[in-house]
Amino acid sequence: MELQDIKSPKDIKGLNYQELEHIASQMREAVLNRTSQIGGHVGPNLGAVETIIGMHYVFDAPIDKLVYDVSHQAFPHKMLTGRVDGYLNRDDFSKVGEYTSPVESPEYDLFYAGHTSPALSLCVGIAKARDLKKDNYNVVVLVGDGALSGGEAFEGLDAGGALNSNLICIINDNQMAIAENHGGIYKHLQHLRETNGTASDNLFKSFNWDYVYVAEGNNVQKVIETLQKVKNTKKPTVVHINTQKGEGYTPAEEYREAFHYRDPYDIATGDLLKVSENDNSNKIFNEFIFRSCKKYPTFLFITSATPDDFGLNARERELLGEHYIDVGIAEQTAVSVMAGAAREGAKVVYGVVATFLQRAYDQLVEDWAMDPSPALMVVAETGINAIKDQTHLGFWDIPMITSIPNIVYLAPTNFEELEAMLEWGLAQDKYKVAVREPVFSKVHADYEVDKDYSDLNKFKVMKEGKDVAVIGVGDFFLKSQKVVELLAEGGINATLINPRFISGVDIELLNNLSKDHKLVVTIENGSVEGGFGQRVASALGTSGMKVLNFGLEKKFVDRYSVKDLEAEYNLLPEQIVATIQANL
Repeated sequence: MELQDIKSPKDIKGLNYQELEHIASQMREAVLNRTSQIGGHVGPNLGAVETIIGMHYVFDAPIDKLVYDVSHQAFPHKMLTGRVDGYLNRDDFSKVGEYTSPVESPEYDLFYAGHTSPALSLCVGIAKARDLKKDNYNVVVLVGDGALSGGEAFEGLDAGGALNSNLICIINDNQMAIAENHGGIYKHLQHLRETNGTASDNLFKSFNWDYVYVAEGNNVQKVIETLQKVKNTKKPTVVHINTQKGEGYTPAEEYREAFHYRDPYDIATGDLLKVSENDNSNKIFNEFIFRSCKKYPTFLFITSATPDDFGLNARERELLGEHYIDVGIAEQTAVSVMAGAAREGAKVVYGVVATFLQRAYDQLVEDWAMDPSPALMVVAETGINAIKDQTHLGFWDIPMITSIPNIVYLAPTNFEELEAMLEWGLAQDKYKVAVREPVFSKVHADYEVDKDYSDLNKFKVMKEGKDVAVIGVGDFFLKSQKVVELLAEGGINATLINPRFISGVDIELLNNLSKDHKLVVTIENGSVEGGFGQRVASALGTSGMKVLNFGLEKKFVDRYSVKDLEAEYNLLPEQIVATIQANL
């Protein structure tokens, strides 16, 4: 049998081990075929092939419930559940997403699984419902790629250990998250590997789980034989499988971090097909980090498993030494570490991806905003130009962060302003400052940017005009400039404003606008609902001034074209101008 002939898991049930190894080899070729052309998660999927073949060979999905955490290791699962064309044929790539999706396959994909660590808890819920209904099937969760460091994974282990029924947790231990793993749990996994699973101090057993170890996790026979032993267990059971991230593809084995997710590349060499030579905010941030490390003896950079998003490779992390800490996939802990270190006088920077920060809302409120200590948080991958999968959208950071008191949220419009805001945010000792890292390739200021932002919520007028005032936020300031230019072509001399602050409004400036302006327009790269523009509209509510808010709608969108979505949301400059003209 060939991979393209598989339409459901039933098609592999009768294959022998040699035939399964042939399918595994073809799966790896399919992973490389897709990711080399359009990008995607390479290493996680290559390493999980045998585990997922074993899961579908032994268990009987969809009767047995298989859940993935995180699902960027689930390409083999999709290939075995009727979606193999999405890996073999370029024309079908867009039909299959990067993560599990109930819309894509309601039968086999139980949950969206773009973020990590909830799957154990989800499966505790599934198992409890099964038991209440007196049903009889296996509940299986595959946890991998650093997901075990997330707090909810421990909560799931704790709750699951109290069950007296079937719940199977397969740990895909490839010794990596995106970068290398950090934390005591991974030291313990190493201890279990080194003792071939025989160590007496077994964390999982202490949580009341049975435990089985598979040393050769990329051996399909070993995996299947082990899973057959635990199938239909009546007690929560951990199956700890030692795998190689990037298995079977030399570049991914040698450069595991670089091949966690890879933009299009040459299969023969592993080299990227296109390397951008443009300036980018990562370069500025990287230089800021090392400059700050030299300047402040107590400097500390915190990451929650995403150092590459801030331009820090393995060598640079090593150079930072004690000034660097990776808490793993645990944003709640990262915010609390930031607050604790700041309280003791450290100069702290926490770099976090917007979509992952959502998990730490309570810590932002209780541990950081309520504490008097200053610190700097940098929020990356925001807005429409960032990650385009619906599980990773960066649309809601502005409503989330600005709903919390005492946090100053800044939005730079160019690289020089980004650098100035970072420098000020770390140097000052009064405020809790967050900076919204812009998502653009090459934008430099054509004016001298301010270095001090202590006068809070003061907007900057970039061009004086009348009748219409356009306020362009962060990386949508360029769009706002274009709107003002188009308005000028139509005879409207508009005012252009860079607000810089998105956590407050410049009441004095807004009141002054009412003297010779009929309309205020806000344009932001984030959710309109709860966003910056609505704050401006609220401030102007009693003035009689008309306000138009442009931004992103509050809804989930998946694998979108930026231009198409901007057109749908009336965010193209020509559309904005037409709306303005219609409202004057």
